[in-house]
Amino acid sequence: MSNYDALSDLRMEYDVGTLRREDMLDDPVAQWQAWFDHAMANDVYEPNAMVVATVDEGGWPHARNVLVKGVDERGFAFYTNYESAKAAELESAAKASLLFSWLPVHRQVRIVGTVTRVSAEESDAYFASRPRGSQIGAWASPQSDLIAEPAVLERAVAEVAQRFEGQDVTRPPFWGGYRVAPVMFEFWQGRPSRLHDRLRYVWRSGSWDIERIAP
Repeated sequence: MSNYDALSDLRMEYDVGTLRREDMLDDPVAQWQAWFDHAMANDVYEPNAMVVATVDEGGWPHARNVLVKGVDERGFAFYTNYESAKAAELESAAKASLLFSWLPVHRQVRIVGTVTRVSAEESDAYFASRPRGSQIGAWASPQSDLIAEPAVLERAVAEVAQRFEGQDVTRPPFWGGYRVAPVMFEFWQGRPSRLHDRLRYVWRSGSWDIERIAP
């Protein structure tokens, strides 16, 4: 069997729903929340996982999965090391794309927006809610840097754990959140024969325009 044939065997028929304009909310954040709730109710694994796509200074694209940790009218917040490669790309371009893939329910949401740091107070509050092991890991890992072997991290974790023994772990000054403020949403619903439904919200002149685009 050729590689093409093997991939063809994975073909899925998308036939669980139709995306109609009259069923969509005018507020795309509220619509995202409704779809997120539906994914949760249908046991989609880690529905808060999203791909964050950025571009580096050389124009090369980069994408990785992270977990969204806050969604409201301001946008979509997530947390990382401010000295990481991801952070450098977010700071340089101040723009990013997000992708939520809820494939068991044949849906995805694509978001494009501008990027800013969340406030120190928000970062402090979220950091305080993390498990202690994750807090220690944030201090110990020089995210995106080269390391010789896993033992380097293990030693760093032990050192941080000893430093904070018997006390709360404070947020590292090099760690915190980013928020993507959307200017575009695309809601995608899989349909038979690859004639997928796609509705796009675009922020224009102070309001959201909603338009249908071809699959």
